[in-house]
Amino acid sequence: MLADRLRDYAGRDDVVVLGLPRGGVPVAYEVARVLNAPLDVFVVRKLGLPGHPEFAMGAIASGGVRVLNDEAMRQIHVPPSAVEAVARAEQLELERRERAYRGTRPAIAVEGRTVILVDDGLATGSTMRAAVLAIRRRLPSHIVVAVPVGARETCRAMDEVADEVVCARMPEPFSAVGLWYENFDQTSDEEVRHLLAASAAATRVKRSA
Repeated sequence: MLADRLRDYAGRDDVVVLGLPRGGVPVAYEVARVLNAPLDVFVVRKLGLPGHPEFAMGAIASGGVRVLNDEAMRQIHVPPSAVEAVARAEQLELERRERAYRGTRPAIAVEGRTVILVDDGLATGSTMRAAVLAIRRRLPSHIVVAVPVGARETCRAMDEVADEVVCARMPEPFSAVGLWYENFDQTSDEEVRHLLAASAAATRVKRSA
């Protein structure tokens, strides 16, 4: 469904698809396959509230970008030292994942290109917002946020930072991303590496044909 909404970008040389690991990568793989576009990852880490890691205070992304949920921070009054401690720990995991997924292979260049940022869904939107702000620093010509499912208000708010937002479904009530999947098993590091390798191999075959 999501790839079908993005068919205007199919077959273009200036398009690259970036999946937010881990859960966004299987979705991004299918989008890249349908659009015949190269696939890469863009690592973003949620900053979870101490003691309640499922609650997002904000997020960090490759390139040193940090986004905080201002409304949540006003409500919960987290001391700056606690935010810094969480951010340091997540930065280490961000760097580990980049090494694990890409190894020594450089990231796909995005300058002057259309970037389609894909995740498995949008709940609070903090991780996707951090990804958009970080990618913007790399000077793409156009940024598309694309997800199969998202909270209506979050999808609308993403217009503030992205050039285009595609949410294939915006159910009411939304509740959580996982409720809208038949299979929401956790994606492993190995699956991410496998999908990146499979996409790269398919791209090489198409270019040599």
